[in-house]
Amino acid sequence: MPSESSSRVVFERFTSQALVDNPLGDPVTRVVPVYLPPGYDQEPERGYPTIYILAGFGSRGLAMLNDSLWEENIQQRLDRLIREGDLPPVIAVLPDASTRYGGSQYLNSSALGRYEDHILELVDFIDARYRTLADRDHRAIMGHSSGGYGAITLAMKHPDRFGLVADHAGDKYFELAYQPEFPKLLRFALLQGREGLRKLLENPAAYQPKDGLFFATLNLLAMAAAYSPNPYAEWGFDLPLDLDTGALRPEVWARWQAHDPIHLAGVYRDALASLRFLYLDCGLYDEYNLLYGARQMNQRLTAYGIPHVYEEFPGGHRGTRYRFDVSLRLMGALWKDEGL
Repeated sequence: MPSESSSRVVFERFTSQALVDNPLGDPVTRVVPVYLPPGYDQEPERGYPTIYILAGFGSRGLAMLNDSLWEENIQQRLDRLIREGDLPPVIAVLPDASTRYGGSQYLNSSALGRYEDHILELVDFIDARYRTLADRDHRAIMGHSSGGYGAITLAMKHPDRFGLVADHAGDKYFELAYQPEFPKLLRFALLQGREGLRKLLENPAAYQPKDGLFFATLNLLAMAAAYSPNPYAEWGFDLPLDLDTGALRPEVWARWQAHDPIHLAGVYRDALASLRFLYLDCGLYDEYNLLYGARQMNQRLTAYGIPHVYEEFPGGHRGTRYRFDVSLRLMGALWKDEGL
């Protein structure tokens, strides 16, 4: 049995008004795990910093609690960092912004639903229910891959809510992150036709095998739903390429580029400069070419004079959750300096 000083995870059932009537009919009520640190129940007057940890594409917060033979889950990781003194006791929230297509990029989209608003709504819910230090200097947001993208874009757009952000290999420089995957979407369309694409969108869970072609195709369709929604289009969004010829559709691609953090950095330059902590990293062998977007983001932030930490490491895109230790320790150092 856990001791009185053990951490615990509460599984909240959060009903989101932002997701009511979402176009895919995805659940309005989401299970949101909330990590409460050791001592939370024994110190009723104490307030805690909060960290929102965003899952990547095809995942959700619950998955971060999975048992693994060779890797800590998020509860074990936080327990260790707190026990070793690298992180003060914190509350961690593991949102669910998944969709039938796999993900939402944490954006508001007429093709998917209002997932940006969903996260902001969740912040208010958590602050009302738990003993958080409810200000931006004690509220962090972080994630890997699409979770990293969501973290940095939410922090740019809402610096009044999130004062600390860690973006681990988030989607950037869309020319290299997405366009190299376009031939896979074209191959799927060639083999399965538009009817096959329609069936995939209607019920991805039923599609077999769930191989690399499945993942790449569904990922690009989900990105189109997030970046180029169009309520008048056949599937509720526009594709950035012609499925028959493979030709890029410049007017649609421009809409994708408008969501690229490299572009957004200029739009939200003042918001980025206001952050208390900004961290980015990427593996040298990232399979989605995200290293180059990370380097460009680092250069842009440096040119703007925006304080940040940027790191590269020997690794790829997957199996890198151990890198959370780096950003969590840096955040922890800031809070520990306050005496938390």
